[in-house]
Amino acid sequence: MQRALQPLCLSLAMLRPVMERMLEAMERGLSHRTHDQATVRMLPAFIRSTPDGTERGDFLVLDLGETRLRVLLVELRGEERQTVAVQDQTFPVSEELRRGSGQQLFAFMAKCLWQFLDGRHPPQRDFELGLSFPFTCRQTRLDKSVLISWSKGFTCPGVEGQDVVRLLQNAIDEQDRYRIKVIAVVSDTVGTMMSSGAGREPCEVGLVVDAGTNSCFMAEARHVETVDEVEGRMAVVTEWGFFGDDGALHDVLSDYDRQVDQTSLNPGRSRFEKMISSLYLGEIVRLAVVDLASQGGLFRGRTTPCLLTPGSIPTQHVQEITDEQVGLSVAQQVLQELGLEASDQDCVIVQQVCSAVCSRAAGLCAAGLAAILSHMRRSRELPRLKTSVAVDGDVFWGSAKFLRMLEQWLRQLAPECEVSWVRSRDGRGRGIAMVAAVASRLPVQHQRVNEILAPLRLLPEALGTVQGLLRREMELGLKETQARPSVRMLPTYVRATPDGSERGDFLALDLGGTNFRVLLVQVGGGEQGGVRIVSEVYSIPTQVAQGPGSQLFDHIVECIADFQAKQGLVGRTLPLGFTFSFPCQQTGLDQGILLSWTKGFKASGCEGQDVVKLLREAVARKHHFELDVVAIVNDTVGTMMSCGYDDPSCEVGLIVGTDTNACYMEELRNVGALAGEEEGRMCINMEWGAFGDNGCLDAFFTPFDAQVDAASLNPGKQRFEKLISGMYLGEIVRRVLLKLTAEGLLFRGRPSPKLQTPDIFQTKFLSSIESDGLALRQVCAILEALGLHVTCEDSLLVREVCQVVARRAAQLCGAGVAAVVEKIRENRGLEQLAVTVGVDGTLYKLHPHFAQQVQATVKCLAPRCHVTFLQSEDGSGKGAALIAAVACRVGRRQR
Repeated sequence: MQRALQPLCLSLAMLRPVMERMLEAMERGLSHRTHDQATVRMLPAFIRSTPDGTERGDFLVLDLGETRLRVLLVELRGEERQTVAVQDQTFPVSEELRRGSGQQLFAFMAKCLWQFLDGRHPPQRDFELGLSFPFTCRQTRLDKSVLISWSKGFTCPGVEGQDVVRLLQNAIDEQDRYRIKVIAVVSDTVGTMMSSGAGREPCEVGLVVDAGTNSCFMAEARHVETVDEVEGRMAVVTEWGFFGDDGALHDVLSDYDRQVDQTSLNPGRSRFEKMISSLYLGEIVRLAVVDLASQGGLFRGRTTPCLLTPGSIPTQHVQEITDEQVGLSVAQQVLQELGLEASDQDCVIVQQVCSAVCSRAAGLCAAGLAAILSHMRRSRELPRLKTSVAVDGDVFWGSAKFLRMLEQWLRQLAPECEVSWVRSRDGRGRGIAMVAAVASRLPVQHQRVNEILAPLRLLPEALGTVQGLLRREMELGLKETQARPSVRMLPTYVRATPDGSERGDFLALDLGGTNFRVLLVQVGGGEQGGVRIVSEVYSIPTQVAQGPGSQLFDHIVECIADFQAKQGLVGRTLPLGFTFSFPCQQTGLDQGILLSWTKGFKASGCEGQDVVKLLREAVARKHHFELDVVAIVNDTVGTMMSCGYDDPSCEVGLIVGTDTNACYMEELRNVGALAGEEEGRMCINMEWGAFGDNGCLDAFFTPFDAQVDAASLNPGKQRFEKLISGMYLGEIVRRVLLKLTAEGLLFRGRPSPKLQTPDIFQTKFLSSIESDGLALRQVCAILEALGLHVTCEDSLLVREVCQVVARRAAQLCGAGVAAVVEKIRENRGLEQLAVTVGVDGTLYKLHPHFAQQVQATVKCLAPRCHVTFLQSEDGSGKGAALIAAVACRVGRRQR
């Protein structure tokens, strides 16, 4: 007995190589280069989504079998939870139809469809239909499938090489009582996967083991090289029954398998199927029992004509015999029906043979399934995979033991995969209706998503309008008029950019929050020139930031003195550039009136005062200490100057981070606030974050922008900034996601409490999501951290929203830059302008596409300007020192 059973007993060590070979065969089937030679064909089913529970409507199904045609009407209803009701009717398919013309067959199918509907008197006349067509086809779309060859007794001429969907549609269209559109042709395996509906874990694998066997799964579209899709997922039918036709199963084939194959209708084909499907398991058992009997191991060496007859032991009996409770009595009865006198020991041995054959089939099936799950896990770049597997077929329905054995093998072969099992509910009926329902849902959802996102998508014409509006506001801001432009166009009294001749040591003070920096910047030192920076960070205690102004500036001076002492600068009076990142009105290069404190500062006696004067007074209070404050600047001008040292063509500064601003070198003759000065240029601090505060941009504000503005600390203010800066983009995205969720287009219509929390969706998430690879790991991780249960479709839609919001921000920023550089070009009367923009800010630097989109927009809107973008290094520190250096250089030349 051991000799007979040993070829049927597979160990884990034997199954692991089978799994690896299946994985290799799958990869060959997915590859465009090796697909035609692959035994595991990996056929795309053109299904992009599994059910999400929001499908609704009435769908027809035609299920063509060997001897019958089943027509179904599947009704998907429900408010909160989906309910499914099925009506069906079966029509016999005669031998005459199976061998008649294709036109007759499809006309019969259409006639059965009409009769079915006429008998139910449905209230509507419009339906969408899914077709189950169980023959070898080449599918190129969900609704296009060309028949390659008939089987199962069908030989209808004129159909092979034709699109069966078109043939059926033509037949349906012969009547005018109903308007029926065939939208999907589907295999029963895919129907099995889709029939499970929407559970906690999406069902992304279908497995059928009956007279034949097949499997399908939701593959990453980018790995299905035989189609052009690269994003999302697509159902792939493995056709794994042919695995091993190239010899890949040679080391696990038994002599019984070889005998089964030789006597089959297709020798050398479907080797994997012949080892696990119900059509062959009973025959393998019969051959093993005959072998044992012939060796004297059973029935005292006797056989009977019934036992020697192929097919005399059906697989159903094999599965019943493996049952621990009643298996031996079933074995006794089956053997008696075969004319055998079986002892109790004979029944035990036959039960062991049946168990070995079923266990091997379950093990091989598990090896194939483990290959699928491992491929899914690796392609999604996951440490663990959680999914559901839908199963169908008489091998599963005949005995619960097969699924238990399959599960045990799978846990050992794929320990990184956690599987929930779902028994399919009518894959060829309800499952195919679900395919049709999903195919119907997706275009409607896509259309609605596009409608919601449309206001956020800006065409070049709209961007040109924004460019023109900003240009108008710039002109008004430069003039001394009664108009109230939204762009302030403030003179900075910086009259030159670096020219490379700057030399010397300079101090910089960067004050923009409760931590501030003191820097020593050495410009042009050493043989190579360049800039060397030494800095130290000091903190401002809360009681100092909110106490008397004199106390605040005394503390700042003490920190500067400490820094000078540490750097060996005691006794030296160095020029200092002061970056003061609070709202200021400059009246000179070294004069700045504080308009209001922000960022938690409330030091008294400072608002309305010249902060440079306050700093100098604090210096005077500290004896034996001098400081030469030559310039007060903001970070945008510092950015321009910092880049200007490396590129003398840099005459524009741009900040796109938590906030946004721009500056540029304007002709003095155009600066109305400096009437009488006609020669030279001056840097203008645009304060363009307020662009649109006067209502000129209202046409470009969406409901999402209005919500963000209304909930902000300064409603109606900084309107342009709220469209493009990092402080607000995440919140815009969150508002869009809530809208999509409320309409059932996202997260199955169920927002999490966290997603409903303002500002919970940070702008840095946009950078992570858009830089994510196609596996969407970052998207899922971010959304799951917000308490959301996420599907692949959800992740793709969230990424689309992030892309649309970020692209709009970049394009609006680019329109602003285009307005600036075009003004510079026209100021100078040039046909062509070459200019550099110095840029700083985390959004510009860290977002994977923002910079490129800004640059592309500028190129589109300002084609006569050749604009180079140069990222700044420490504009608020190095830039402030360089402004001081330029001021000293200009001063020396004037003297």
